[in-house]
Amino acid sequence: MGIWKIRRKLEGNIRENAMNKILIMINYDVGLYRFRKELLEELSKRYEVYISLPFGSFIPKLEKLGCTCIETPIDRRGTNPATDLGLFIKYYKIINKLKPMVVLTYTIKPNIYGGLACRLLRVPQIASITGLGSAIEKRGLFQKLTLWLYKTSLKDSKCVFFQNKENQRFFVENNIIGGNYKLVPGSGVNLDEYSLQEYPPDDGTIRFLFIARIMKEKGIEEYISAAKTIKKNYANTEFHIIGFIEEKKYKDIIKYAQKEGIVIYHGIRNDIHTFLKNIHATILPSYHEGMSNVLLESASTGRPVIASRISGCIETFDEGISGFGFNVKDTVSLITAIEKFIKLPYEKKKEMGLAGRRKMEQEFDRRIVIDAYMREIFRLLNKESFYDLQKDN
Repeated sequence: MGIWKIRRKLEGNIRENAMNKILIMINYDVGLYRFRKELLEELSKRYEVYISLPFGSFIPKLEKLGCTCIETPIDRRGTNPATDLGLFIKYYKIINKLKPMVVLTYTIKPNIYGGLACRLLRVPQIASITGLGSAIEKRGLFQKLTLWLYKTSLKDSKCVFFQNKENQRFFVENNIIGGNYKLVPGSGVNLDEYSLQEYPPDDGTIRFLFIARIMKEKGIEEYISAAKTIKKNYANTEFHIIGFIEEKKYKDIIKYAQKEGIVIYHGIRNDIHTFLKNIHATILPSYHEGMSNVLLESASTGRPVIASRISGCIETFDEGISGFGFNVKDTVSLITAIEKFIKLPYEKKKEMGLAGRRKMEQEFDRRIVIDAYMREIFRLLNKESFYDLQKDN
């Protein structure tokens, strides 16, 4: 049978299954749109796409992509068993009603409770580990319970995607998974959307930027503390902050730091590009990450990064070439890294940014991630070769 006859036959099968449904379970609308918009567009070309998630300001954008959104409240940081049981029941009902051909789950609670519902209803699940999270990072009874839940929920998962090698190693060594799993470069970065920007002029001021949810585990305390010390010795520096205040105690801390001239807080902003254009380096003192999208996007625009030496951060830069690392939870180490950057000649700072862009082009193109998911979905449908045919044509 010739290649075109094979293709026509496969295309016929796709048309017969045109009404097949894919369900996505996640805990945050903003992250889904910002980091997986292109995957949703690819899926929507072929399938009915449903998304179960808490409703937020990005729901209209998701619906514009052709997705049907199902409001599903999630207490992301809560540990109430009754609330989590309610989430599991809700997931079970959604899956049972829609009868999707596959369910994609992201983040801890959708992975666990969505995975359990998929097991009971015998619906294929593809899970994504976007980071271990505090529930696993902290040792103790709660960690053991979370690991047991993960092992139970992912037992029948058709594929588990990991964003860094350390998370993958942890799951394998703890016997949480044993079947099909793959490593992808985080969520990747849209190289066109985060295009290379001209480096800020050498105007005498060196500007740094922290972009993250404002909470202890993102290293906000270390950032403010380091900024306070650096500004005493380098008056020509500015330390900017963008992000939602996740832990309320930091509202007063940031307000005081801003009043003292230590930091400049910009609140929640959608025009991140505007800020990246004007800063000389991005700083992320995070305690744990799956793969930092902030660092990927910063590097893609040609900005050096200064980040914790942890999995999910160290992969995004080459030490001394496109960024500097420092010891996690170590303010002194962070200060040293910032000083290294400050002392670089202007042209060297600029070259670090260009090196970061090249790294993103070679290793973190979002298309790599989309292809990995699409091949896995097509594999479940026994049509993986058809996906490659479509790509090539």
